[in-house]
Amino acid sequence: MSHRSQGLLTKGIFALVAALVAALLAALPGGGRAEAAPAAFSHPGVLVSRAQLDFVRGKVQAGAQPWKGAYDQMMASKYASQSRTPKPRAVVECGSYSNPNYGCTDEREDAIAAYTNALAWYVTRDAKYAQKAIQLMDAWSATITDHTNSNAPLQTGWAGSVWPRAAEIIRYTYTGWPNMNRFATMLRNVYLPEVINGSKSNGNWELSMMEAAVGISVFLDDRTSYGKAVTRYLNRVAAYVYLDTDGALPRTVPGSGLDTRDEIVGYWQGQSTFVTGLTQETCRDFTHTGYGISSISHVAETSRIQGEDLYPQVGERLRQALGFQSKYQRGEAVPSWLCGGSLNLGLGPVTEVGYNAMHNRLGYAMTNTQALTESQRPAGSNNLFVAWETLTHGDNLS
Repeated sequence: MSHRSQGLLTKGIFALVAALVAALLAALPGGGRAEAAPAAFSHPGVLVSRAQLDFVRGKVQAGAQPWKGAYDQMMASKYASQSRTPKPRAVVECGSYSNPNYGCTDEREDAIAAYTNALAWYVTRDAKYAQKAIQLMDAWSATITDHTNSNAPLQTGWAGSVWPRAAEIIRYTYTGWPNMNRFATMLRNVYLPEVINGSKSNGNWELSMMEAAVGISVFLDDRTSYGKAVTRYLNRVAAYVYLDTDGALPRTVPGSGLDTRDEIVGYWQGQSTFVTGLTQETCRDFTHTGYGISSISHVAETSRIQGEDLYPQVGERLRQALGFQSKYQRGEAVPSWLCGGSLNLGLGPVTEVGYNAMHNRLGYAMTNTQALTESQRPAGSNNLFVAWETLTHGDNLS
């Protein structure tokens, strides 16, 4: 047998074993149990690790694709502009459907800009990018005191997911951030209390909030909050993506109040036929579904970096959700039993992290997800909390 054949056989066996482990874990209450928190946190360690950043830097410097194209896209964006002026507010007020929008867009985009500049700093080692990231983070940490109105939890989740990504890179790879402790205080006092207790709204809310809580906990070295957020995350993932092993009805989260079939069907946007890979918001629209899938992948990736890998517990749901949504996003005909035969597409640039983990690391074929992912490269930003994931996670096994 050739080395290539041996490698393919080994990869296939590994994938089969991983699938069996995932199925066993998925059958446990809450999708399985996790360690409360790592004994010690790894830094930088929110969504991207130092090894992953080194991989990206090497690829960009070598002019290799798709990373060089993804980097050029990032650097041409408004988020990389060195003339950007931060627009902090003491109170960010966000209502439903961005009405009102008092500082909501500014906060999210300043956070993405800080992360963009942190990535640019790491790739180029040009201090101006680190200083721009610091300027943005300092402006907000000196100003913000609260988030208000109906969308406050979601807004806090979105911005709170991105700030720690930027802060981790700067804190652990750049020398000279005098106001770092003030930034940490902002995350602890303004962001963490708003997200740590979750939400009974649509699943993408709580998943985004747990992403923020996990990232903030890593930056703060807060094992207690990390463990609490992971427990809530595991329960929500199990209730967000349906697997046929769940039984006749999707799972619900503790305290949901969804006690009957009619209540569950209503919560699942009126969908009464449940198939593997369907999500709680598939029949709402793919955009919100994409938010949920993205946060599932982001928390799983951070957990892997932190040495308490959650992919064995959530990977099968993530893989199936990606595959199910990807095939319809790519144009497959919608059957009449699914969402009344009509889907609102627009999954967004959210597949790279999950695809890289499940296909490249664990060996699953993921034909539809692969085709969609490659067709969307380089993946940009959704201007909320997703940014530059072809650059950071495209075929990145580090």
